[in-house]
Amino acid sequence: MAERIIGQDAVLEEILMALVAGGHALLTGVPGLAKTMMIRTVAEAMQLEFRRIQFTPDLVPSDITGTELLEEDSATGSRSFRFVRGPIFANIVLADEINRAPPRTQAALLEAMQEHRVTAAGDTMSLPEPFFVLATQNPIEQEGTYPLPEAQLDRFLFDIRIGYPDADAELAILRATTGRVGAALTPVIGAGEALGLQRACRAIPAADPVLRYAAALARATRPDAPEATALVKRYVRWGAGPRAGQALILGAKAHALLAGHDAVHPDDIRRVARPVLRHRILPNFAAEAEGVGAEQVVDDLLTHVAPPASAIRL
Repeated sequence: MAERIIGQDAVLEEILMALVAGGHALLTGVPGLAKTMMIRTVAEAMQLEFRRIQFTPDLVPSDITGTELLEEDSATGSRSFRFVRGPIFANIVLADEINRAPPRTQAALLEAMQEHRVTAAGDTMSLPEPFFVLATQNPIEQEGTYPLPEAQLDRFLFDIRIGYPDADAELAILRATTGRVGAALTPVIGAGEALGLQRACRAIPAADPVLRYAAALARATRPDAPEATALVKRYVRWGAGPRAGQALILGAKAHALLAGHDAVHPDDIRRVARPVLRHRILPNFAAEAEGVGAEQVVDDLLTHVAPPASAIRL
């Protein structure tokens, strides 16, 4: 994948960690940073069914989940309803520019993301496994958009921020994308292997000190908690819930697995803290007025919440 997506190795690693952990990911970045291409590249490298949904203001929930059609049998004249499945019934679903659709349409993803099933036409239908939602949004064009509510943001394991490439990477991008069209990627993993990686991820052990460290980081984001730092008490309105601790552990397990480690270390927790916590911390008005963002709060937590002193990676 890195042969096609140049200069974004950390972003690709975070996408892979989300897939291995069995979670969903939100990719946030300005136009032209290959957000959609990254997800298409992941789908090509994995032999999984892929669907793209372009979110627009006129999109309705049935465009995502599916709709009932009335069919008539020409021989008997009888009529019956048939449910036509929507694009959500795939292994990898790209929700492109998810914040351009109204909340009613965004909410059509909630049950699918949490329960891996869809309720429509009076029936509950399971989605194919593995199932991933990879969504993109543009942070600079906010006119005519609908910010994702906190309840839906919490469903995303990672909020992945994509920055500009450095000078060398940008030169390599120009060289690679303005010449001959590159060859298609050869899939290297299928559904069975992906599910096996998810099982292996959950089997990675995490000792109690590591679990306590993840819980301490999540609790320290809450301004009313005794563990909260001074910055959190001053600038945070709402902190992360228990799902943040779960995401820290699962993300750390995925990082440990991809790195070839046989147990979770506090460094694995620290590696995933930013993509896990940045969208689960809600700054208050004072933070907005003084230009303090969730990213600065997470950095402050990593500085002041000490990892277990006895944790040594061999």
